[in-house]
Amino acid sequence: MTHSTGPAPTLRPDPPRHRDAAGHGPSTTVTRALTQRLLRGLPALLMAACLASNGAAAQTLQSFTVVNADTGADIATFAASGTVSVLATPRINIRANASNAASVVFSDGTSTRTENAAPFAYKGNSGPVYAKWTPAIGTYVISARPFSGRSGSGTAGATATLTLTVTGTTAPPPVAQDRPATRNEAARFLAQATFGPVDADIDRLMNIGYTAWIDEQFATPRSGTHQAFFETLNDGDDKEVVAAFWKNALTGRDQLRLRMAYALSQIFVISLEDGDVDNHDRAVAAWLDMLNTHSFGNYRELLQAVSVSPLMGMYLTHIANQKADAATGRVPDENYAREVMQLFSIGLVELHPDGRPRTDGGGAALETYTPADVSELAKVFTGWSWACPAFPDRSCFLRGKSDNREFADRALRPMVAYPDFHSIEAKSFLGRTIPAGTSAADSLRIALDHLAAHPNVGPFIGRQLIQRFTTSNPSPAYVGAVARAFDNNGAGVRGDFKAVLKAVLTHPEARVVSDTSGKVREPVLRLSAFMRAFPHRSVSGRFDMELTNSPATALGQAPLHSPSVFNFYRPGYMAPGTQSAARRLVAPELQIVNETSVAGYVNFMRDSISAGVGFPAGSGLTRRDLQGDYSAELALAADVPALVDRVTTRLTYGAVGAARRAEIIAAVTSIALPGSGSSQTQINAARRHRVNAAVLLTVAAPEFVVIK
Repeated sequence: MTHSTGPAPTLRPDPPRHRDAAGHGPSTTVTRALTQRLLRGLPALLMAACLASNGAAAQTLQSFTVVNADTGADIATFAASGTVSVLATPRINIRANASNAASVVFSDGTSTRTENAAPFAYKGNSGPVYAKWTPAIGTYVISARPFSGRSGSGTAGATATLTLTVTGTTAPPPVAQDRPATRNEAARFLAQATFGPVDADIDRLMNIGYTAWIDEQFATPRSGTHQAFFETLNDGDDKEVVAAFWKNALTGRDQLRLRMAYALSQIFVISLEDGDVDNHDRAVAAWLDMLNTHSFGNYRELLQAVSVSPLMGMYLTHIANQKADAATGRVPDENYAREVMQLFSIGLVELHPDGRPRTDGGGAALETYTPADVSELAKVFTGWSWACPAFPDRSCFLRGKSDNREFADRALRPMVAYPDFHSIEAKSFLGRTIPAGTSAADSLRIALDHLAAHPNVGPFIGRQLIQRFTTSNPSPAYVGAVARAFDNNGAGVRGDFKAVLKAVLTHPEARVVSDTSGKVREPVLRLSAFMRAFPHRSVSGRFDMELTNSPATALGQAPLHSPSVFNFYRPGYMAPGTQSAARRLVAPELQIVNETSVAGYVNFMRDSISAGVGFPAGSGLTRRDLQGDYSAELALAADVPALVDRVTTRLTYGAVGAARRAEIIAAVTSIALPGSGSSQTQINAARRHRVNAAVLLTVAAPEFVVIK
């Protein structure tokens, strides 16, 4: 991606068709000027805000040392993570090794304390040695930030984080508090677990706590199916698939299920950008329903459904895959065999249970599979093709046709095995051999069982789910905890997504807020959070959404419109030239951020705030189909600080600081309200201008784009 140092992108003027009769739209000079300022620095802010402080380099924290609190002797030094046993030394402390610092501020997710004298100790000093701490077994995530002045004042250096695993005692491990302490904490959790927090869900979470809320979501009935809603729209194109997605995302009560399905759609990728897939829009709506079905199910069952889906068969070209023919030189198609390993199960390199790569004696990562493994596994996927009434006719196998007529539901039915086209020779891959003569169905079962049992699957899939829900850079301890839940749900079941989701969302590290925590909120989730914060209603009932994948005029992302099977962004993407890359931190969503997409996003949001979201709601109308409810905000238009506080709280959950708040207040205040003698229409228009400006400047701010 590129980073401009020149002038900010130019905001295009408000199109007249996007204004209603009252002239609503935050198009004042001051709003545009402030938005220009935000735009000018936004690409860099996006990249810096989620990962590294830009404080003075002179204050640095290089490492952490675990010490014997009784004697002061050093036990071990760690840069970012480590494990200690407290059997022999039950009373320990942690020293932050800082340079040019007068104080260090420690945080562990539940409390914050400042140490004003070296040695800077996590639990404080105790006379000549250290304060005594006897930790329980478990994992602790401790961050520390050095300052040039005492008591956390002056120039700040970058925050360092230690993930410390303690072994050797029998006490229970520490857990995150199960009930949010504030509404902002509740909203932040819901921003991770849903398509955006709403007041009713915040109230419920505050009352029952995280675990009970998750369990309640597991028991919540499914929303109406995407396919059923798609079929009410009649137009039958990919816009209606997107409408079905947004209808459920915005109104569904089973938010966790829907969010999990969306996360899975970015791991097990098909795309309407593919011409073959786009010819079967009704089946793509059904694909979303299939992901919903397995969201709280089992990984192995999902892998089966994905592997025999005709949509995946078209997308990764293994539908109508034929056995080898020595006479013609034909060999089985290897596309799906490669991607089911690389993307859907085990990844490219062998992993430790905590997600760290396994290496050989020279430090090189060990590869999980070879070209020979791909070629052998490809034989498993021969003979699978369309389900149609004339099975096992050749035209059914090749085209899903009988008597030159296509079977209407062929893309909705799982693929079936055609024995004449399946390779019955022995198939050896990843240390497993399927004997010669094994049927297509049994070959598939054996192969998928073998993949699903591979020790890589838990950390490989688990890390990606952490990235989709909570943070881009989970510690090895966090990945390890999720992988353990994948390996065993507590009842001996492997691949239970309920156990995995609970491990992802309730791990203590998911509650930590630091300059390396959190993630860039991808564009689809920004839009959904905005539309749920100011509840949007479909005027037509059709949820008539436009495609939002243009980076110049919309979001640069639309559901199920990934440019490739590798999703919109790679899990390991590092943004070149950023502080994150310098610290070896990934920021996947930044792969689709550039100057064009930043300007396109702000323009799109400006229009969406003023005119609504989607297509015009009816012939000759300019107001769009999805209209937001800003009644509570309009009631505060005369009290600008209260208005700004309400808007920023609903969108950033308390993340906006004093400087940003003052900047937005100043801009909104400069939009004057008409005096006496003005018409009610003029007064209402000015109030709406203020609300629009407050919302626009908040959704353009890094505190909204980056969820910490």
